[in-house]
Amino acid sequence: MSDLRSRTPAYGTPRFVSGSGPNAAPAMFTRLDTSVVSNWRWTIDWVLVTAMMVLVVFGFILILAAGPSAARRINVDTMHFVNRQILFILAAIVLMMGTSLLSLKWLRRMGALGFLGVLGVLALVPVLGSEIKGSTRWISLGSFALQPSEFAKPLFAIVCAWLFAAGKEYRRFPGDLVALGLLGVLGGMLILQPDFGMTMIVSAVFGVQFFLAGLSLFWVFCLVAAGCAGAYLAYLLIPHVNHRVNAFLDPASTDQYQITQSMRAFTEGGFLGRGPGEGRIKSLLPDAHTDFIYSVAGEEFGLLLCLLIAGLFLFIALRATWRLRGERDLFAILATGGLIALISFQALINMASSLSLIPTKGMTLPFISYGGSSTLATALAMGMLLALSRHRPHGDSP
Repeated sequence: MSDLRSRTPAYGTPRFVSGSGPNAAPAMFTRLDTSVVSNWRWTIDWVLVTAMMVLVVFGFILILAAGPSAARRINVDTMHFVNRQILFILAAIVLMMGTSLLSLKWLRRMGALGFLGVLGVLALVPVLGSEIKGSTRWISLGSFALQPSEFAKPLFAIVCAWLFAAGKEYRRFPGDLVALGLLGVLGGMLILQPDFGMTMIVSAVFGVQFFLAGLSLFWVFCLVAAGCAGAYLAYLLIPHVNHRVNAFLDPASTDQYQITQSMRAFTEGGFLGRGPGEGRIKSLLPDAHTDFIYSVAGEEFGLLLCLLIAGLFLFIALRATWRLRGERDLFAILATGGLIALISFQALINMASSLSLIPTKGMTLPFISYGGSSTLATALAMGMLLALSRHRPHGDSP
């Protein structure tokens, strides 16, 4: 039986497949197979996938550590949070890998339609939403509480990248102004909840993408000045913001229970930690399974795991950036930059808050903290990043 050499593709190395005949091997999942799934298999960055899955594994281990004590605190089944997170993780993996199949064209379409849908749901939050800890950010769907703003972040990054790129391609299209208007609409909806941390994140994503799109230094200065002015006004006019900033600047002036316990967790964990399940501080932290899960990592697994988690986020950002080398599609560059900024800023804010490096902010650690909306929205962002980082020979859309 003769062997037939496959045509050399525009990327990678050639492969050999069996030729015709009754005993010939099928060409499925070889580079001769042009199906969507086969093309995805050969173009996706499996190193990036592996890094993301390691984060998922670390997150599940930490939920196993922090979940039972959080469940006992509210008098539900010990494995309540663990069992729910298993479902969230399974759904997140399906969503992430499914989104990574999309071409740039379908990614833009999904981003635009999804963002419009999320804006519609956000408009309903003040009317139908449930108030938790002084904020109305969630809509109850049976036993699941949906936080629409979580999904708005990655979708906003995709829409802004499309608008900026379209503005460069079609000079008469005011892409920059439309993107700025969408930022104002989304930011206004988030402030009404109120959620200033989320507003800060989407503003930072917008700023990064605007800068990558060729924004002059003058406008960079204006954006930074506007952000500083907005933060100062929030400090002056909003008691909740004022309290958190004052507590950070003068810890003795107010009760610092959660951050005090968080710092104890890192101190007692040392380099290698107390061991899995041996942490004591998690039973004293009301938000140990969500906002302060990094503290649980510090106490039970020590500085080593904390550095590994931080290193994984850094690696994902650098790897996705490296995959852009030679990229000529402006939308892909801007969307990747925005998603990297989104994931990195959110992770940095959570970890810095737990370490008392910045004022405390109720923000989850992507793929690590418990939460359905957070886990699924992170999976959506990561799936988009995987889709954008796929090899596109000669700059063509996959």
